Amino acid sequence: MADRLQIGLAWARVEVTMQAGVEAYLSDSAQIPCQYRFSNVDSEPSFVMIQWFVTGVGRSRTRIFYFDSNVSTADNNTDFTGRVQVTRDPEGTVLTIQDVQLSDEREFFCQVNGLEAGAAEGKTHLRVFAPPEAPVIEGVLTGISVTKEGPSKVASCEVTNGFPKPNITWYRNNLPLKPDPGNVNVLILTWETKGLYSVESTLEYKVVKEDREARFSCEVSFSVPGAIRTVESNSINITVHYPTTMVELWKEKPKGLVKEGDAVELHCQGDGNPLPTFIFSRGQEEDYEAKPGVVLALAAVSRKDSALYHCRPALADGNAEVGGQVQLTVHYLDPAVVVPKESEFMNKGESLTASCNALSSLKTSTVWYKDGKQVGKGNTLHLQDATYDTTGEYKCEVTVPSLPALKTNGSVNIIVQGGPQLMGVEQEVQLEEVQGQMINLSCEAMGHPLPDITWSFIGVQNWLEVEDARNMKEHMRRSVVSVKVTSDISAQCNASNEMGTEVKTFSIRAVPRATTTAPFSPVDRSGGIIVGIIVCLLLLAILGSVLYFLYKKGKIPCGRSGKQEISNKEITKDDIVVEMKTNTKTEETVLLKAVNGGKGSPNDKTKRDQTRPAARPRQLFTAGADPPRGSPACLIRPTVRRRQEAALPPDRCQQHELEMTPTVAQVSSWSLEEEEEEEEEDPSVTRELRGGDMEPTCPIAMEMTERAAGDTYDHEARRYCN
Repeated sequence: MADRLQIGLAWARVEVTMQAGVEAYLSDSAQIPCQYRFSNVDSEPSFVMIQWFVTGVGRSRTRIFYFDSNVSTADNNTDFTGRVQVTRDPEGTVLTIQDVQLSDEREFFCQVNGLEAGAAEGKTHLRVFAPPEAPVIEGVLTGISVTKEGPSKVASCEVTNGFPKPNITWYRNNLPLKPDPGNVNVLILTWETKGLYSVESTLEYKVVKEDREARFSCEVSFSVPGAIRTVESNSINITVHYPTTMVELWKEKPKGLVKEGDAVELHCQGDGNPLPTFIFSRGQEEDYEAKPGVVLALAAVSRKDSALYHCRPALADGNAEVGGQVQLTVHYLDPAVVVPKESEFMNKGESLTASCNALSSLKTSTVWYKDGKQVGKGNTLHLQDATYDTTGEYKCEVTVPSLPALKTNGSVNIIVQGGPQLMGVEQEVQLEEVQGQMINLSCEAMGHPLPDITWSFIGVQNWLEVEDARNMKEHMRRSVVSVKVTSDISAQCNASNEMGTEVKTFSIRAVPRATTTAPFSPVDRSGGIIVGIIVCLLLLAILGSVLYFLYKKGKIPCGRSGKQEISNKEITKDDIVVEMKTNTKTEETVLLKAVNGGKGSPNDKTKRDQTRPAARPRQLFTAGADPPRGSPACLIRPTVRRRQEAALPPDRCQQHELEMTPTVAQVSSWSLEEEEEEEEEDPSVTRELRGGDMEPTCPIAMEMTERAAGDTYDHEARRYCN
């Protein structure tokens, strides 16, 4: 609030009003107002003089500024020279101080003199503030033991360059710490630099075990214009040393159950700080070597390592009861014991009980296998009414369901002995085979001891055993003989060993070659079929050679008087031309030209010219056309690379119908040709065949099969003349 001061006699008529205090930051500017008014006068005096003073040493005053209606000037040689100025406002004047210094914190006076109107003055106290820098906290780097008597230094907090002097308060977990003799001590150190204050506070504290997770911090409070501010430092954690009061021992590796051969790690941990070194021991064994550390490693444990393990701090600080323990159990599974051992002989029809047991620290499960297939479950296996199929190796597999890594197995070899047992459904086989055929007879028997197989035959003297196979593991023997069927045969297969004999008979009836062979039988006939195919191919080759030789010599009466020329080019129906002629003679000459044949003699050509009818228009037809009805003869000329002509006489029609495979060709179009032109033939590929007379209505059939250099050319044509 403003103080109102009035100086002068009771008749004075001037009043001065000023603020009690003004606040400013260091290096900022400060404004101090001075308000005045005159009373009991109609107007303000014509001359008013205003002077500003500041207190000095010993409460003395020093003028720093003079102001009237004509002059405004600052006094020289003062602490404010060059930094102050006075301005007028409607209610008075304002003193402005530039670049406020800490030494400017004083009382400033404003004196107003109106001469005849009187004089008065007022004062204002200027306060200067400098905020300090942020606080810096440092904790003790070494550990603090809870066993130490009295408070120990925990941390220090420092704040610098503040004005007025700042204050420091300590906090633990955001709660203020108050000085408490024997538990909390706060030491304050203050110093001044260029008028600014610096403060260092040291906290001494009696730590306990719970302080290992506590957070300590300091807070600085300082004044600013119109308020008080606080700044908090970072929080720190201190290292607290305390003895071990609790120890825990556990199995780190492996996870789950432990089996023989595993590597085991036991870890020991206490609640002391720093972590102590532990001593491990096993059970009550005094001779067990104690191993210091925090981990006990056991390599390839066995059932002997099962025990109660202990650990305790190496330095128990007088508390020998502090320690931890854990029970280690090493599980095991001994090798399987199978009864009977290794191999066991049985007679056919007998029964046997086998057992498989393995000693284990856990519950086991047993399964029996034969040839990879499960045949039983449980510790015992019952084999009843033994057969040869019972023979084999039986394996038992023992596992631990709760610890799958533990498993073992054993085996027993069962051998069923008895007389031979022939394989196959039929013991008497009836067969029919072609005479001269080679057949294979097969006989397979099972037994123990391994049977011998012998053969006896009636109706044949020579036979050959082509296979004699032995399978010792399955006690099987197989014999295959090959025999040629020349007459009815009776064969007998005898399988025998020390335990007995079995017989299998084969009755083979020989049938002529033309007779169809008997239905499928279990006898192996693949060899005879192959021999038959080879013989047939040889006979066909010989027959073809004889026919070709006779044909070349002209010994085969084919009734052909013409000649045919055949091109290697494929013939289509569009290449066939049918030529119709009028012939008064009863005999027509047919010329058939073949690609691989020979050329006829000059006399054949003369005869053809003599038998040709008088010249008249001839009708030429292509394949697919219908020839005109009433034509006296059909002349077939397939238009290929080389034309071919053929005409058959009537007396040979029936013969050709029986000897040849006719193919009916359609005639789709026809054309007229004035005169037929003879074509020169290659002597090396022309052959002539003659026939007898033919009637106009006789169907014409022709076929030629030519074999040359392994190739076959077949051309068929058939026409009906109407």
